[in-house]
Amino acid sequence: FQIDKYLYHMRLSEETLQEVSQRFRREMEKGLGADTNPTASVKMLPTFVRSTPDGTEDGDFLALDLGGTNFRVLRVKVSDNGLQKVEMENQIYTIPEELMRGSGVQLFDHIAECLANFMEKLKIKDKKLPLGFTFSFPCHQTKLDESILVTWTKGFKCSSVEGKDVVSMLRKSIKKRGDFDIDIVAVVNDTVGTMMTCGYDDHNCEVGLIVGTGTNACYMEEMRHIDLVEGDEGRMCINMEWGAFGDDGVLNDVRTEFDREIDMGSLNPGKQLFEKMISGMYMGELVRLILVKMAKEGLLFGGKLTPDLLTTGHFETRYVSAIEKEKEGLQKAHEILTKLGLEPSHEDCVATHRICQIVSTRSANLCGATLAAVLRRIKENKGLDRLRSTVGVDGSVYKKHPHFAWRLHKTVRKLLPDCEIRFVRSEDGSGKGAAMVTAVAYRLAAQHKARQKILEALKLSHEQLLEVKQRMRIEMEKGLGKETHMEATVKMLPTYVCSTPDGTEKGDFLALDLGGTNFRVLLVRVRNGMRRGVEMHNKIYSIPVDIMQGTGEELFDHIVHCISDFLEYMGMKGVSLPLGFTFSFPCQQNNLDEGILLKWTKGFKATGCEGEDVVNLLKEAIHRRGEFDLDVVAVVNDTVGTMMTCGYEDPYCEVGLIVGTGSNACYMEEMRNVELVEGEEGRMCVNMEWGAFGDNGCLDDIWTEFDLAVDELSLNPGKQRFEKMISGMYLGDIVRNILMDFTKRGLLFRGRISERLKTKGIFETKFLSQIESDRLALLQVRSILQHLGLETTCDDSIIVKEVCTVVARRAAQLCGAGMAAVVDKIRENRGLDFLKVTVGVDGTLYKLHPHFSTVMHETVKQLSPKCEVTFLQSEDGSGKGAALITAVACRIREAGQR
Repeated sequence: FQIDKYLYHMRLSEETLQEVSQRFRREMEKGLGADTNPTASVKMLPTFVRSTPDGTEDGDFLALDLGGTNFRVLRVKVSDNGLQKVEMENQIYTIPEELMRGSGVQLFDHIAECLANFMEKLKIKDKKLPLGFTFSFPCHQTKLDESILVTWTKGFKCSSVEGKDVVSMLRKSIKKRGDFDIDIVAVVNDTVGTMMTCGYDDHNCEVGLIVGTGTNACYMEEMRHIDLVEGDEGRMCINMEWGAFGDDGVLNDVRTEFDREIDMGSLNPGKQLFEKMISGMYMGELVRLILVKMAKEGLLFGGKLTPDLLTTGHFETRYVSAIEKEKEGLQKAHEILTKLGLEPSHEDCVATHRICQIVSTRSANLCGATLAAVLRRIKENKGLDRLRSTVGVDGSVYKKHPHFAWRLHKTVRKLLPDCEIRFVRSEDGSGKGAAMVTAVAYRLAAQHKARQKILEALKLSHEQLLEVKQRMRIEMEKGLGKETHMEATVKMLPTYVCSTPDGTEKGDFLALDLGGTNFRVLLVRVRNGMRRGVEMHNKIYSIPVDIMQGTGEELFDHIVHCISDFLEYMGMKGVSLPLGFTFSFPCQQNNLDEGILLKWTKGFKATGCEGEDVVNLLKEAIHRRGEFDLDVVAVVNDTVGTMMTCGYEDPYCEVGLIVGTGSNACYMEEMRNVELVEGEEGRMCVNMEWGAFGDNGCLDDIWTEFDLAVDELSLNPGKQRFEKMISGMYLGDIVRNILMDFTKRGLLFRGRISERLKTKGIFETKFLSQIESDRLALLQVRSILQHLGLETTCDDSIIVKEVCTVVARRAAQLCGAGMAAVVDKIRENRGLDFLKVTVGVDGTLYKLHPHFSTVMHETVKQLSPKCEVTFLQSEDGSGKGAALITAVACRIREAGQR
C-alpha cells in the first residue's frame, strides 16, 4: 500500500492509457506524411514488403541474421503440398571483437566466408539460392533489396559502412570470392520477420511486435497512406521504430523521475524514451533505481545500501521475472536481495515484489496502448465494424515474464472492445522470417510473371490495331459491293436516310421506340429560327411477355393502343402527325418508310411478323382501331438516330456509334459506292451492323481462349464476334473467364474457385466501370468482390483491377480501330488530305466507363492521323433521333413538292 502511494505516477489509469494511445495515433500519422516525416519521432519506415504469406510459398531459401556479436546462417525449405511445412538447418558464427571495429570490407568478407563455409557443409555451393538478410540496425530502405545503414548500434563501429547500401557491400564480397553465387532478394527488419513467420501459419497476421532487450512493431498499412513511396495500390509493411515515441516530449507528463534518471545514465540520452519505459534492457534498472531511492529515504532495508545495489545493471531484468513468479517469487526475492549484499526482511521482499509488479505492469500497459492504436488504425483503414486480426510476437520479456503477455492482452482488450485479437508467439523471426519474406517475394514475382504472360494475348500492339483497321476496311467494301454483299459479314445496310439536319427543320413529330421489353411514345416539337431547339414529351409503356410471344396482330394492336393513350394524355387526339419508328431489330430496308423484319431477337417471338414490312403491320393496326391516322415517314435504326441527334447540334456529324450492351456504327457514304441502291448522286447513311465483323474468321489471330469461352456459352455462338470483344454485354464475362483461369493456376484467390465465379453473367459490366474508377479505393473493389461471394485479399483486388483494365482497354482500342477505318473511308471518298468530322456516340459503356472513351479517342488519333475527329455524346438517339429523321424527310419532301 505504501509502495503504491510512493509509485503513484507509475500506475496508469485507463484514461491515461487511452490518451497515450491517441497520442501515438497522431505520431503514426506524422511519420506517414511526407511533410511531417522529417520531424516525426516515430519514423514509420517503409519496408517494401507488400504481402504476407498465403501458404502456397514453395522452395529452398537462405537466410542471414546479423544483429549482434553472433550471426547465423540458415537454410529454410518451404514446401506446400497441402501440408505447409518448413524445415530449417542453421549454423552460428561469431564476429571477433576486432572485426566489429575494423573496416566494413573486412566485416562483409568475413560474412561471405562464413556463408561459403555453410554452403560447403550442406553441399549447395553449386545452386544459386535466394537469400533474405536480417540486418537489425537502423536503416533507410529504398527497395526490398537495398538498405542504407544510418548508424551502427550495439557496439559495432565498422568504418565506411554508414550511409552505404549493405546489400551491395555483401554482393561485392561474394563476387570477389567467386566460389558461389546467391540472389539477395530482401533486407528484413527482425520485427517484419516476426510478422511474416506468424503469417505463414495464420493468414490474418498483419502486425509484428517485439518486446525483448529492445521493443518495436510493424504492421500492414494501405499504400494510399504512405506518402514516402510512390503508388496507391495495395499495402506495405511499415517498420514503425516505435521505441522513439516520446523523443519529441509528448510523453513528458507520463514519464517519472526514475525514467529521467535512467535516460541520463544511458548511452543515448534523449533517444528511444518509450523503449526505456518498456523493454528488457531497462526494466531491471528501473527497479534498482526505485530500490535505491527508497532505501536512501529509509523506507527499505532499514535504510541500508550496498555497493552491489548501487552498481548500474546489477539488478537484471530476469530477476524481475523470477520475483514475479507465483509460487517461489518471495523466496527468489530473498535470494536475489541477499546476493546483492542486503539482509532483507519479509516486508522488504513483499515490497520488492510489488515494485517489480508495478514496473512490469506499466510496461505491458504502455505496450498495449500503442498496439491498440495500431490495431484501431488497421480497423479504420479496412472500414470494418469488427476487426479480427493476429499479432505475431517475439522477445524475451513477452516470452519469459510470467504475467507480461496476459497483462498486455488485457490492456488491448480493454482499449479495443470491438476487436478480436489473437496473439501468436513467433518462432525465429530473424531467421525463418527473413526466409519467409524472400519466399513471398519469390512467389509474387513468379505469379506476376505468369499472369502477365496470360494477359499478353489481350494486349494489342499498334501494328495489330492497324491490321484490324485494314481488315475492317476490306469487310466494309465487301458489304457495299453488289457481287460480294451476300457473303459479307459486315452487312453495310442502306438506310435511305440521305441527309443530316440543316437547322431549318420545324414542326411536331411523333416517335416510337421499340427495342426491348419497354416501349416509348414521344412527341417532339422542333423549332427553328431564334428559338431553335427541340422540346420533348414522352411516356414509357411495358410490353407483357404474352404479347411479346403472341401473334403479330396482338403486338401491333397493343402498340397502337399505347399511341392512342399517349395522344389523349397530350390532348392531341385526332391530330394526324408524321411519325418516325425506331425499330431495333435486324431489318432489310428497301425504302425510308419500309422495313422488312429479318428475325426477332431479345426475347420477342410474335408470329406472322418475320419477312413482313413492319410499317404495314403498324398501318393495318391503326386502321383496325380507326381512331386516328398517322403518316409513317421513316423506319429508323438507333445508331442512325444517334448520328442524327448529334447532327442537329453539329453540322460536321456524319458518323454514329453505339457502345453499350451491344455495339454498332453508321456513317454517310457516297451513293456511288452503295451498289445495292440505284443512283449515283449525293450520300446515304449506311448502317454497318459491325458487330458481326470477324464472323468469317478474319479476327481469329487476336481472338483469345477467353473470347472463345464467352462465345461458346452465348446465345449465338460464332455470331457477332467483334461485338463480343467490345460491348458491355460481354466484357464482364471475359473478365470472369480470365479470373477463373488465374484461380485454376493458383494465381488468384489462393487457388480457390467459388461457385459464384463459375456463374455466367455475375460479373456485370457496371462493376468494371466501378472497379476502374480512379476515385474508388481498393476497399470498394474488395466490397464489390465480396458482394460476388469472393473472399479476397488486398493483392487479389489489385489483380482483378488490372484484368478489368486490360479487357476494357482492348475493347476501347478495337472500337477505335473500327472507327479509324470509317473516318478514313469518308476522307478518301472525298479525296481529302485532311478531314474534320464529328462522331455522335451513345451507350452505357462509352458514357459510364471511366477510361473507355479516352482510350478509344487516342486509338483513333493514332490510327487516323489525317482526320480530326470530335466525339459528341448523343442524347436519346432512338427517340429524338427518330423524330429528327422524320423532320429532315418532311423538309426534303416539302421542298420537292414546291
